[in-house]
This record gives sequence, structure tokens and C-alpha cells, in this order.
Amino acid sequence: MKPNTLILIAVTTLLSGMARAEDAAAPVPEPVATPEHTLTGNLSLNSDYRFRGISQTYKLPAVQGGLDYSHSSGIYLGTWMSNVSGNSYNNGAGLEWDLYGGYKFSPMQDLSVDFGALAYVYPGARLNRAPGVASDEKYTNLDLYAAISAGAFSAKLSVAATDYFGLNSTTAGYAYFSSLAAKGGSKGSAYLDLNYNLDLGEGLTLGTHLGHMAVKHYGDLSYNDFKLSLAQEFHGLTVTGALIGSDAKRDLYQVANAAGQSAKRVGSSGWVLSIGKTF
Repeated sequence: MKPNTLILIAVTTLLSGMARAEDAAAPVPEPVATPEHTLTGNLSLNSDYRFRGISQTYKLPAVQGGLDYSHSSGIYLGTWMSNVSGNSYNNGAGLEWDLYGGYKFSPMQDLSVDFGALAYVYPGARLNRAPGVASDEKYTNLDLYAAISAGAFSAKLSVAATDYFGLNSTTAGYAYFSSLAAKGGSKGSAYLDLNYNLDLGEGLTLGTHLGHMAVKHYGDLSYNDFKLSLAQEFHGLTVTGALIGSDAKRDLYQVANAAGQSAKRVGSSGWVLSIGKTF
């Protein structure tokens, strides 16, 4: 064997041994641990506030924000606020304050299950017993919900544990619509929420939503709603444009101002622009 060949074999063997030694000495990265406590917040400015397809702000802008706490065990708590229209929520502060909590877990990879409760509170607001006369009935609503997420798809079922935003035999004819016959309480009303979000890359997300609201004992108030949106991350902000609408009955989902004029169809289709930040 030629001397050059022997030298090449020796050098190769030495380098290989050094590489193995370096690999053995290199520290193995430890998995990133999930924080035991996590606190996040969100703030947004919106051209309209749509809840289940229905405008809550008389089709006017809304400022919204919230705080969320989660524990590594899966338990979470949160609160969220938004301005609402006094035309829709009479005699109050024009504020919606949500309080919620639940338990979320992942039985397998890319699958999560969520159970919780959410209270909608409208400080000071009371339904009218007659035009301009406040009653003792509040708009407060409590939902119990179950949700599941699998990849880009999510589904959520919410069931009212109270009369649906105060709708019952006492308030049906006044606070809602005079043509609505009183048929008892609306506890047990349910909303099915289906969503699919597609990541288009470069911080752009396409969102799709279909929902169905079933109002117990008041079928005329039941409806379907939809949402189609595009969201873009931009310098730490999320800018979203969405087309939102419903097939809610026109005469049952319209709201007039305090003077009883300028009625708006709060369930009709419309464009909503929002700018938000999570921190």
C-alpha cells in the first residue's frame, strides 16, 4: 500500500473519532417546559361588534379587550369587555362584561377538548316592561359549553342555563317584539359554532364560520349565521376584514334608536374591519 494511502486512512480515522467524541460531549437540549401559570391580554378596535351574527352596537364601532389566565393543569379563567348599544340593552351603562372559566385538555396529539361556563353581564341594564319603563328583568345570560378542536377545525356547543338574555313570558311582548307571543322561558336555547381556519402563509389566515342559534320556545327567533374573514399579522398587530351576516328574520331583528326612529336590521350582512393585539 502506498504511503499516501496510509496517511489518508489515518487522517480520516482521526477526524471520524474526533467527530464522535464531539457528538458524545455535546449537551442534549432539554424539552421546553410549559409554564405553570400564563397570563395573556388582548385589545381591539372594531367597526362593528357582531355576536353570533347580530350587531350589538347598532352597527357602530366597538372597543374590546380582555385578560386570560391559564394553569398548566388545563384550568383557565378569563374576562372580556365591549361597549354595546343602549338601543339593544336598555337602561344600562352600554357595557358588556363577560366572565368565564373552564377546563381544557388534549387526549391525543392535535386534539383538544374544552368544557366551561360563560356569563354575559350588562351592568345596570334592565329590560323594559313597557315603552320607556324599566322592569326588574336583567339581560344577564349564563352559557354552559363544550368544544373540540382538531387541527384547523373547531366546534362548540353552548346551551343557556338561564333564560336567553332575559327572554321569557314577562319580557317577550315588550323588550323584544310586540308580535312575539309569550311562550314561557327560553332556558335551554342552544348555539352551535363551527369554524375552519386555513393558514395561507406569510402571516395570512383565511377563516370560515357557520353557526345556528336555536331559541327554545321562540322558534321565530332562531336563525343561521356565517362569517368569512381574512386576517393578516402586521408589525405585531392583527388586521382582519370579515363579511358577516345571518338569515335572521328582518322584522324580529331590527333595532330603533331612543327616539323610535332610524331602525336598523342588526342581523343583515355587512363588512367588519378590526385591528387587534395580543400581549
